[in-house]
Amino acid sequence: MPILRITIGTPEEARHPSALKAALAEFISVLIFVFAGQGSGMAFNKLTDDGSATPAGVVSASLAHGFGLYVAVAVGANISGGHVNPAVTFGAFLGGNITLLRGLLYWIAQLLGSVVACLLLKFATGGLETTAFSLSSDVTVWNALVFEIVMTFGLVYTVYATAIDPKKGNLGIIAPLAIGLIVGANILAGGAFDGASMNPAVSFGPAVVSWTWDNHWVYWLGPLLGGGIAALVYDGIFIGFGTHEQVPTTDY
Repeated sequence: MPILRITIGTPEEARHPSALKAALAEFISVLIFVFAGQGSGMAFNKLTDDGSATPAGVVSASLAHGFGLYVAVAVGANISGGHVNPAVTFGAFLGGNITLLRGLLYWIAQLLGSVVACLLLKFATGGLETTAFSLSSDVTVWNALVFEIVMTFGLVYTVYATAIDPKKGNLGIIAPLAIGLIVGANILAGGAFDGASMNPAVSFGPAVVSWTWDNHWVYWLGPLLGGGIAALVYDGIFIGFGTHEQVPTTDY
């Protein structure tokens, strides 16, 4: 079972220069991603005078997040593995591909990157609000939870198939593109209902800067459950116990 391979790590590992460089890479990648994604929403609101949500707004968010994540994963891949998402890091941890301590270091960097990106956006836009993720009317927390679980399952499953699987071969070349595309597609599907976060860090930054925490737990529990299930399914069935090769963090 994948979960049998999880490791805690050592304090020395968490202090090692390579781990600190990887954390810095995660910080920068998340900053790039959130600045582009959240910034596109703020720009759309400015252009429409904070009008109601439209199909064009969802498409705009899909493109900005898809393109932004493509770049964010690509630029971090050779340093940290380009996780850019606590749910991805959690899935990698359950598959034995990253230690707990290194994963926590990634989480801290990812959350800080999101907060700094939102602070920079607020300053650069002259004080415009960084809108926190929220549920649309007639969407319950349980509806949103299912959305986040299923969408993040698709994301982390894609990460495993294209970036973590030791048998990926040349498929790894398109991993950043595939990861960006599945996020963009999921935003088209779920953006109108709950914002389609799939990433606790993406939800955390706007919530901190706007200090809005309504239903925030959905944007943590859903992605972590979805990412964890995807990791256990892919690693347990398609990589398989006994044939697993430890995947260096710098390979994803």
